[in-house]
Amino acid sequence: MAEPSVQPHLTPQFCFSTIALRDFLRISRSAIDDSITQNLNALVTPSQSGFDPASTSVRIPRAPSRSIDPRSCQAFKDKVLFPSWQARADVLTYCAYVATSPDPDDPEVGLRERETEKNRERVVDERLDPYSARYFPREPRTEQLANLLRQERGIENIVRSRTWGLVRERCGDSFQDAEEALNRWRAERERRST
Repeated sequence: MAEPSVQPHLTPQFCFSTIALRDFLRISRSAIDDSITQNLNALVTPSQSGFDPASTSVRIPRAPSRSIDPRSCQAFKDKVLFPSWQARADVLTYCAYVATSPDPDDPEVGLRERETEKNRERVVDERLDPYSARYFPREPRTEQLANLLRQERGIENIVRSRTWGLVRERCGDSFQDAEEALNRWRAERERRST
């Protein structure tokens, strides 16, 4: 069985290091969600029913009769899938908090102030240069982080939806969506810890 994603030590520096943030999300998704078919196949015990010699005479594979044991499926979801999703959700939530908080340590504050001051002193003559009035100030790193998090949340929703569809198909789960299942797992985990 695959291992759940380990949540990194959360600091504002981790969030502002977009490489570290993206790497954590990418590696977590590739280990669990991108390889969900392989992870689910690993739960099947093929020797359970024994070898059927008639299976070699049929060229077209039959309907997938290799169902996954419900206990194995539940264990995979409880110990690998949902903890990995929770670790990524915690990182995204923490970094969203960092992105909406004031950033007194922004190293580009002085540079942005100088660029803004320089722009005010510029003489704009749109008759000579119609593009001279353009000014695009640098975004603060909190704004850059917020944009990145919006993209990553969208990716996370797509990945979870795809993964959950395969889990429901292979495990024969209920008709609840991924978010409902994750919330139910969180509530159950919370209940057990108290």
